[in-house]
Amino acid sequence: MYEFQFCSLSPSALRRRVAKALKVTLYETPTGWRFFGNLMDSGRCSLCGEESFGTSSDHIREKDGLWSVLVWLSIMAVRKQGVEEIVKDHWAKLGRNYFCRFDYEGVDPRAAFYLMRDLEGVITDKAFLTQKFAVGTNVYSVEKADNFEYIDPVDGTVVRNQGLRIVFTDESRLVFRLSGSGGGAGATVRIYAESFERDPERHNRETQAVLGPLIAIALKISDIHERTGHRGPTVIT
Repeated sequence: MYEFQFCSLSPSALRRRVAKALKVTLYETPTGWRFFGNLMDSGRCSLCGEESFGTSSDHIREKDGLWSVLVWLSIMAVRKQGVEEIVKDHWAKLGRNYFCRFDYEGVDPRAAFYLMRDLEGVITDKAFLTQKFAVGTNVYSVEKADNFEYIDPVDGTVVRNQGLRIVFTDESRLVFRLSGSGGGAGATVRIYAESFERDPERHNRETQAVLGPLIAIALKISDIHERTGHRGPTVIT
């Protein structure tokens, strides 16, 4: 069985298609390897990964960079292909998910808290589910929106407020997540944007160009620049 961490956006919705194609169980967990540990200790999964490029199997309850390298080398040896070939073949079969993360670091904790509180009020209002956003020639219709909540299938622990999610009918997604302050340096607000592309002829586009319309929507509904005083993200991943 396989498990991939949710952590906002993280991580990509492509994992759902991978799990379906492989006919394996998929779990979406909050940030934290203890959730992985619970699933692995109970025999529910044997592979886990998260947005900071940490992956591991059930041989260890922590990220294992060497293991990840060996996995890739094993895949390349069996398939007799390079990484680029493997990735492009993967896109051809299941489509490509363009993905990026904007980090706004050093935000005043109060400003960050109220930004997230007010944004949750907007996206959980019933009227939001009928919203359509037009950016240039792109039109995005909201399919669902929520504040991610996780119920641990092993011990029943309930973890709330793990990220505000907006899913559009074309499988595009936006996620907003608030991280704690780092040693008094302020809070971090993260915005994740993701867009799915099935057409192989459009698999080599520039990521920021593809996700530009979604980012524009995220900035509009959150007013993050006005509310935090930031002119732009501190880090783009």
